Amino acid sequence: MSLRDLYAQYGDRIQFLVIYIREAHPVDGWWLGGGIQGKIMSRYEPRAATDVYDPKTLDERRGVAQRCETALEYGIPTLVDTMDDSVNRAYAALPTRLYLIGVDGRVAYAAGKGPFGFKPNELKMAIEKMLDEEKI
Repeated sequence: MSLRDLYAQYGDRIQFLVIYIREAHPVDGWWLGGGIQGKIMSRYEPRAATDVYDPKTLDERRGVAQRCETALEYGIPTLVDTMDDSVNRAYAALPTRLYLIGVDGRVAYAAGKGPFGFKPNELKMAIEKMLDEEKI
């Protein structure tokens, strides 16, 4: 089960959004592009880019987000966090995280931090539970 699969299955009943936050593994930061770490991380989905520098402007961040959206092929609309990282801070999203927000605005499901906590199957179960409870 992938995020793309979930979107295809539930996209007509659940609004999906990808929010691109701060680059988790920039070349000029905590880079995972080489050595054993790069090989290990390449086995997990979604894959971290290995040639991205930490964007310094919102336009640069938008460019990296567009590249990410294209590479991942989710088909899900992508929004971009502001340079003050307000979404990232509010949702403890770095490096990647899945959330399900109910129609009441409350968090119905919060995955563990990625890549190890990026588990679309768990999100699917939470979606099914929410849809059953709310009869959407």
